[in-house]
Amino acid sequence: MGRFRLGVKSEDSESILSSDNIALDEQTLEEELQHAIAEENHAKAAEIRDTLKNLQKDSKTTVCGANSRFYESFRTGDLAAMQALWAKRDGVCCVHPGLRGISGYDDVIESWNFVWANYEFPLEIKLEDIKVHARGDMGYVTCMEFVKTKGGRWGGQFVTNVFEKIDGQWFICVHHASPVDL
Repeated sequence: MGRFRLGVKSEDSESILSSDNIALDEQTLEEELQHAIAEENHAKAAEIRDTLKNLQKDSKTTVCGANSRFYESFRTGDLAAMQALWAKRDGVCCVHPGLRGISGYDDVIESWNFVWANYEFPLEIKLEDIKVHARGDMGYVTCMEFVKTKGGRWGGQFVTNVFEKIDGQWFICVHHASPVDL
C-alpha cells in the first residue's frame, strides 16, 4: 500500500510538527496509537484514533464498491468485467452453490462461463443483510444473495466475498455461496 504523511497538530501549537507525522498505514497507526496512549499524549492519541477510523471507513466503502461491481457483472453476465474483478492468482477460490471449490484464476473464470451458459441475462439479484469488514489490505462482505433467472424462481445463498487490495485496487479472491432453504 502506498504511504503518505499526515501532520498532526499539537495542543499548544498551530504549526504542523514534522516529528509528529503519521504514516497512513493501519498497523503503523495502531502502533503509534499505543505509543501515544503509553505516553499519555491524549491529543495525539485522539488524532491518531480519528485518522485510523477514517482509514477503516474508506476501506469499507471501497470494498463495498468492489462487491457492487462483482454483482453488477454477475447480474448482466459480463464475463470481461468479472475477469477484471478477480485477483489473477493461483490462490483465488470460488464455491458456487452446492458445488466444490474451484481454485486458480483461469478455472474460476471458466466456472463463471459455464454457470452463465444456462442463464438468460439480465438476472434479478437482491442482496440483504450486507455486512462489510475491512482491515489493511483485506476485506470481506457477507450477505444473503437472492438470484432469480428469467422464468425461474428465487434461489437463496449465504455468501462470503473476500477481497484483497493489490496495487491500490480491490480484487475478489474468494466467492463462497452456500444455498439456503427459502
